[in-house]
Amino acid sequence: MDKIMAQLESLVAHYDELQEMMADPEVINDTKRYMEVSKEEADLRDVVEKYRKYKADKKEISDNKDIIANESDSDLVEMAKDENNELEQDIAKLEDEIKILMLPKDPNDDKDIIMEIRGAAGGDEASLFAGDLLRMYEKYAERQNWQVSIVDSEPTEVGGYKRVAIMITGNKVYSKLKYENGAHRVQRVPVTESQGRVHTSTATVAVMPEYEQVDLDLDPKDIRVDVYRSSGAGGQHINKTSSAVRMTHLPTGIVVAMQDQRSQQQNREKAMQILKSRVYDYYESQNRDKYDAKRKNAVGTGDRSERIRTYNYPQNRVTDHRIGLTLNKLDRVMNGELDEIIDALILYNQTKQLEELAEQNV
Repeated sequence: MDKIMAQLESLVAHYDELQEMMADPEVINDTKRYMEVSKEEADLRDVVEKYRKYKADKKEISDNKDIIANESDSDLVEMAKDENNELEQDIAKLEDEIKILMLPKDPNDDKDIIMEIRGAAGGDEASLFAGDLLRMYEKYAERQNWQVSIVDSEPTEVGGYKRVAIMITGNKVYSKLKYENGAHRVQRVPVTESQGRVHTSTATVAVMPEYEQVDLDLDPKDIRVDVYRSSGAGGQHINKTSSAVRMTHLPTGIVVAMQDQRSQQQNREKAMQILKSRVYDYYESQNRDKYDAKRKNAVGTGDRSERIRTYNYPQNRVTDHRIGLTLNKLDRVMNGELDEIIDALILYNQTKQLEELAEQNV
């Protein structure tokens, strides 16, 4: 804890500098700079407040110890002892909270995401399950006040998806949904099953952070742009105008479709932003082999035996195999109530990081 405390002293000094900068007219008049400074200040606020409370509690304990050692009034001494007992408990709790706040942060945690869901093993039933997962994430996003838009999709005749890509924007999206990477297994009686037998199918989920400022120039000759009429709710305007845009990056085969914006120009701009992000993610891996290995690492092959989570409909049970968590509330989970699972995964990850930190400090 001593090393962390030393770090915290310099962090508090930096926090005070940030607050001074936020009151500087030069910074206030520079909107971009002010936003950067205020965001950094907000990110540090929680840990600084807890550290200041920790120091105040420590000082109060020290003052109470002086009273206990030097005061002749037994009532005052007893009161100081009781207060110190409570303060010691508070300090132990604050130490744990500060350690978690000081853990190295994933630089992508604040980013929006692009999520790809694919029906894997199980044919039509796998594609239907991919559609169920899509709706689950849409409902979870709604609970988080996030926005969801379809980037690209390949629906199946039975009403599911062979694959569907969505963009989710909002506050700290990647920090919560990055744990969804992997193969998801479903056990249920398919609607096409006449004998009532339980089948096992899988769908895979891949989560990529969206790179907001991508320093990447795409050659227009490498991009095929198709325009078409938007589908879904929207009335005559949608039916009569070709406002939807599909962009294909020919060298990589990456496709982005966008129809959620009001005009073709807005859809073009949004599609280009997402396309750059996905192509950047592709080239980050330097070549196709590394890209495929990265994707395989993220989602597995989709084989029935590879899974991070099982959704058992007959028993209304969902199990996350990475942390051994089982909940008998599958109906609620599929309705977007993912908080209990995601919070448990975050806690598990923090615990592992704390264990590694403790080993390094031995």
